[in-house]
Amino acid sequence: MSHEDIPTPNGDLLNEDLINDSRAINQLKEQINQVFIGQKNVVNEVMIAMLAAGHILIEGVPGLGKTLLVRLLAKSISGEFSRVQFTPDLMPSDITGHVMFDNEANKFRIRRGPVFTHLLLADEINRAPAKTQSALLEVMQEHQVTLEGKSLPVPEPYLVMATQNPLEHEGTYPLPEAQLDRFIIKIKIDYPQADEELSMVKSVTTNQVGDQFSIDNVKQQFSPEDIVRLQKRVTTISIDNEVSAYAVAITRKTRDWAGIANGAGPRGGIALVRCARARAFMQGRVFVTPDDIKQVALPVLRHRIILSPEMELEGMDVDRVITALLENVAAPRQ
Repeated sequence: MSHEDIPTPNGDLLNEDLINDSRAINQLKEQINQVFIGQKNVVNEVMIAMLAAGHILIEGVPGLGKTLLVRLLAKSISGEFSRVQFTPDLMPSDITGHVMFDNEANKFRIRRGPVFTHLLLADEINRAPAKTQSALLEVMQEHQVTLEGKSLPVPEPYLVMATQNPLEHEGTYPLPEAQLDRFIIKIKIDYPQADEELSMVKSVTTNQVGDQFSIDNVKQQFSPEDIVRLQKRVTTISIDNEVSAYAVAITRKTRDWAGIANGAGPRGGIALVRCARARAFMQGRVFVTPDDIKQVALPVLRHRIILSPEMELEGMDVDRVITALLENVAAPRQ
């Protein structure tokens, strides 16, 4: 049975345009995987977040290619790309921009900051104090920046990919809960496997000066307008009331689960549905299954809950707690 012949729950046939778009997104994913070696799960979750029109928080030690990932994505969608290195002395105006006086023109003009781009890499965001971190709040939520009372929109699509070092590292500041909630998913990036690391070393050290991965052969596969169109298409993926209720039940369970001090708020359930729709779209389906909800639960919820001190003392991992929780929430029959 071909994709075009698969019936949806409503008895309709899958839309051929959706299948083509789904294939194109998966081709984009494969192109990125050819350069960003050994992190297929990371790339898949980035694609889900982009299609769900959400922002991404990536946690991992330095040197694992987070900047490379954003550069690859920006070139693949022909988008503008900016990078901000967060440091303890970074000021909010260094991110959003400011009003300055132009002596030659004898008038004030707005100098736009690096947030005015399609893809913003906020590198090591938790090395800056809370005041600077919060400078991203408005633009992440509203897709606009207010300077001197004037609201300035940012380009669409707009994606903030923030990286942070594990909090055990010296000189880091925990992100405020309000800002954490603005990220649709949190991705954990780890060291590649031995064979993948060998491929990486060969790739960088063969006929190449320096230690940077070459992205010269990366082709543009989408325009920014294409991504906006796909994001709108993802919102049309249908979801049964029982599957929506399953997402809500998981979110609510985090609030009374033993070992969790603070559970996820309503945004958690909303993010589950948005990401599940994106996952279904990537698989060429026009409907969400309970498995879609379950598969996106870890990246969606891991930064929205706080473990109890007892759990932390026992060395319990957030992912293990969420996995145990998922096993205790009954999924609807597919």
